[in-house]
Amino acid sequence: MESAQDLELELLVEAIYHSYHYDFRSYARASLRRRLQVAMQRFGCTSLSQLQGRVLHESEIFGELLEYLTVQVSDMFRDPSYFLALREKVVPLLRTYPSLKIWIAGCSTGEEAYSMAILLREEGLLDRSLIYATDINPNALRRAEAGIYDVAKVPDFTSNHRRSGGRSSLSDYYSAAYDRIILDKSLRKHIVFSDHSLATDSVFAEMQLVSCRNVLIYFDRALQSRALDLFYEALCRRGFLGIGLRESLRFSSHADAFAEFVREDRIYQKTGGL
Repeated sequence: MESAQDLELELLVEAIYHSYHYDFRSYARASLRRRLQVAMQRFGCTSLSQLQGRVLHESEIFGELLEYLTVQVSDMFRDPSYFLALREKVVPLLRTYPSLKIWIAGCSTGEEAYSMAILLREEGLLDRSLIYATDINPNALRRAEAGIYDVAKVPDFTSNHRRSGGRSSLSDYYSAAYDRIILDKSLRKHIVFSDHSLATDSVFAEMQLVSCRNVLIYFDRALQSRALDLFYEALCRRGFLGIGLRESLRFSSHADAFAEFVREDRIYQKTGGL
C-alpha cells in the first residue's frame, strides 16, 4: 500500500505533466523527493499537496520549480579524463567522417557543449561539426545560449581544460568583463541549443557521438531504457555514446547494443545497425 507521501508525489508529477507537459513520472523517486523537499522550503509549503495546489493555481511559480526538478550542476571539461579519452581515442575515428553531428543530451547551462566545441576546434574538426545541445529547462537553455559564466569558475575551468589535454590556453576562447566571462561567438555558431525531452520526444538527426552524462542516474529503469533506445536509434553505425562516471550499461537491457570502448571513462560504441 502506498504511503500518503508516495501518493502525494505521484499526484504532483501527474499534475505537472497534464498542466505543463513536463514528464517527471519516470524520474527516480528518491532524487525527486530530495529536490522537492528543498522546493517546499523555498515556497513555504508544508506538504507536497500544498505545493501541488500552488503549482496548479500559480503558473508563474512553475518556472522556478523547474529549477529544482532539473539538475543544473555542470563545469567546463567536467571529469577531464572523459574529454582526454575523447581526444585521444574517439577523435581519430571521428576524423574519418566528412561531417560530424554530436548530441549533448541534458546540456544544462551549456558548459559541456562549449567544452566539446573547444575540443573539436583544437583538433581541427569544429568547422565540419554541428553540436546539438538539448535540455528540458528553458531558463537553462537561455543561459547556455548566452555563454556567460561567473569569473570565479575560471580557475576550475582552466584546470579541467589543461587536464583534458587542451592544446591551447582556455583564455583564447573567452573575454572577461567585470565578474563574468563571455565565450567566443565563433564557438556558438556551431551549437544548436534546443528543447528536447528524453521522456517524451523522439530522435531528430543521425549522430556520430552522443554525450549524456549524469542524467540517466535521475531516471527509473523504464526511462533509462527509453533514453538508451533514442541514443541507439540516433547513432550511426559504430557511433559513440558517452555517459557519466557513475553510470553504466553493463546490467541494462542495452548491454549487448553497445561495446565498451573506453571502460574507465564510460565511452561505448554502437555494435550494430545501420
